Amino acid sequence: MTTVLVVAGEASGDLHGARLLGELRRRVPDLRPFGLGGTQLAREGLERMADSADISVVGITEVLKVLSRAREIFHELLEQVDRRQPVLAILIDFPEFNLRLARQLKRRGVRVAYYISPQVWAWRRRRVRQIARVVDKMLVLFPFEVDFYRGHDVDAVHVGHPLVDEVPVLSHVWDEEHDTEGPFVIALLPGSRRSEVEALLATMLESVAEIARRLPVVVELIRAPTVPRSLLSEAVELTGLPVRIVSSHRFECLSRSHVALCASGTATLELGLLTTPMVVVYRLTGWSYLLARLLVRLPSFSLVNLVLEEPVVPELIQADVHPARVASEVVALLRDRKRVPAMRRKLALLRDRLGEGGASGRAADEIAGMLRANH
Repeated sequence: MTTVLVVAGEASGDLHGARLLGELRRRVPDLRPFGLGGTQLAREGLERMADSADISVVGITEVLKVLSRAREIFHELLEQVDRRQPVLAILIDFPEFNLRLARQLKRRGVRVAYYISPQVWAWRRRRVRQIARVVDKMLVLFPFEVDFYRGHDVDAVHVGHPLVDEVPVLSHVWDEEHDTEGPFVIALLPGSRRSEVEALLATMLESVAEIARRLPVVVELIRAPTVPRSLLSEAVELTGLPVRIVSSHRFECLSRSHVALCASGTATLELGLLTTPMVVVYRLTGWSYLLARLLVRLPSFSLVNLVLEEPVVPELIQADVHPARVASEVVALLRDRKRVPAMRRKLALLRDRLGEGGASGRAADEIAGMLRANH
């Protein structure tokens, strides 16, 4: 048996990790994976020591709430590593947890493949020195990451972005040149973590109520698999708005939407690949935001704008995430006959920027090569 440790701590990491694990099993039939993950990785055969949903949060104060549980899981994983002696560790995103784990794995002589790079090029650049010491191979999603890592003596390979395969090419069912009367379909994507939903959903719903006073709208709330339906339905009931909660066929729903209100994260890339217009919103606790302001040196905070290297979609953060401001941004977008088609044309460039399909297979090839080298 080929025993490997797999650790993914967030919804996107769980999804991408599951695709990777499925591809790796085809190349290494006797694979025996164990570790930390969500439902997607479990379906692909990961023997879970814990559910990643237990510790998936954003922000300093939010992390403090799950710190005790995170420590328990951390030590449990290391105990299992000592007992099972894996030949390789596959760490997926989740840098605050995984880079600490990588240090301990290195001391135990376990080689580390890291899939989905920590965004140290955006902030905490000094951390790349630690990565060079503890990561044997970095598998990155964006081409520009290769030069950055190799410039710091990290063995980095660009495998492409798995979303290119996961998000289909869908045709839109409305014509922005002529459909200016509505009703307009608005999709809400408040995030995949409870902390994100609690920070953003109420404001999103209030914003929709404000938009509905000016334009006829149909509202669809996209539920991430990691978010309890009850959390969303309770928030909707409080507003009294006729909001449909969508748990399946999300891409079809997003494709037919006129505009989306989206939490910053992987979902912005999904919307971009569907060429769905969006307004990106994000809100952190006070201390988390102050720290980010000190450490982050980027012109944008949304991945879609970073990849396209220009401000294609509007971004609102902190105090700007206010119902009146959000509503004004959305209404202005929907009423502008030229802006929406221009945004769609820019977003159509995203698929080529992210590279060709087959990212999960290429990542699996690299890891299978590491396993062969171990033997």
